[in-house]
Amino acid sequence: MKPNFEKGGKYEKFHSTFEAFESFLFAPATTNEGGVHVRDGVDLKRVISMVILALIPATIFGIWNTGYQSFTHAGVVDASTLDCFLHGLYVFLPMVIVSYVVGLGIEFATAQIRGEQVNEGFLATGLLIPLVLPAGVPLWMVAVATAFSVIFAKEVFGGTGMNIWNPALIARAFLFFAYPSKMSGDAVWYYGVNAADGADAVTGATALSQAAAHIYTPFTDAFLGVMPGSIGETSALCILLGGLFLLFTGVASWKVMFSVFVGGALTAYGFNMFGPETGIAQLPWYDHLVYGGFCFGAVFMATDPVTSCRTECGKYIYGLLIGFVAIVVRVLNPGYPEGMMLAILFMNTMAPLIDYIIVETNVSRRKKRAIAK
Repeated sequence: MKPNFEKGGKYEKFHSTFEAFESFLFAPATTNEGGVHVRDGVDLKRVISMVILALIPATIFGIWNTGYQSFTHAGVVDASTLDCFLHGLYVFLPMVIVSYVVGLGIEFATAQIRGEQVNEGFLATGLLIPLVLPAGVPLWMVAVATAFSVIFAKEVFGGTGMNIWNPALIARAFLFFAYPSKMSGDAVWYYGVNAADGADAVTGATALSQAAAHIYTPFTDAFLGVMPGSIGETSALCILLGGLFLLFTGVASWKVMFSVFVGGALTAYGFNMFGPETGIAQLPWYDHLVYGGFCFGAVFMATDPVTSCRTECGKYIYGLLIGFVAIVVRVLNPGYPEGMMLAILFMNTMAPLIDYIIVETNVSRRKKRAIAK
């Protein structure tokens, strides 16, 4: 089949599409033609594959929890584990399909127009987008947010590896600001279990919005993930298992991941000690780390190598500031108790500046040492 898609072949104009499927299924036989390069077997496809494998525990638990929360809201107390999982899958699977169809469709079309290769980056993004959204969010919103993310947060910058902001978070931010009446940071969607519910979905308070009213979800429930929230963000245990896998395979930076948790814990502890005595400021620092999207953002979003800092020192600063900004937004903005999304996107913007300052500082120090010698 391959000669038909190469230059001069019958289907030459579909070369990018054929090459995408070929490189996904097999190891490409292309090699570098100029210069000397030290190479290993870790290419983009393998890195993305590791990210997808790391997301499996949070995804499976999120599917089950979606069904469990739906049955609990409907007053069904005898739903089995399988019933909860199948109902959650009924909600989650269409979101994943829409995300991949829209996102990959745009990427394939863009690659064909430009005559470029289709990169594997969206294979992870396409799964991350549904995981950071509430269960039962209208599918048309998933489609619109995915299209906006791929076009304006990725392709306009040149595609995979060139984007400034995390595409999955851009999709969530787009929905949050474009459709505030349909989706908010302090509400979650339960998908109707049966027609007796009277609606396809209803909203209920998340752990963070309840904490603002001094109603605290037990730490054990929050750590395990048995609480309302975005599909993939509830179980800190499953997220940390994925994080350990990313660290073991060398895909994620432990400096960024560790610094986010340290920055968040120190800031939350500071509010516990010196902040106002009401509202979410008095939420224990360890609860902050397992509530909302903090843990998911620290493990899977902040560690994105494209949008985070590249310098080793910068990774510490980048992570600490993400944790700091996330807690500050949570505590000081009563209209938006979840601050992780905004914190990561803000620091995505600042990452190049942090790297620039560190590089220039190192250059200045070396110049001074050279002059001294």
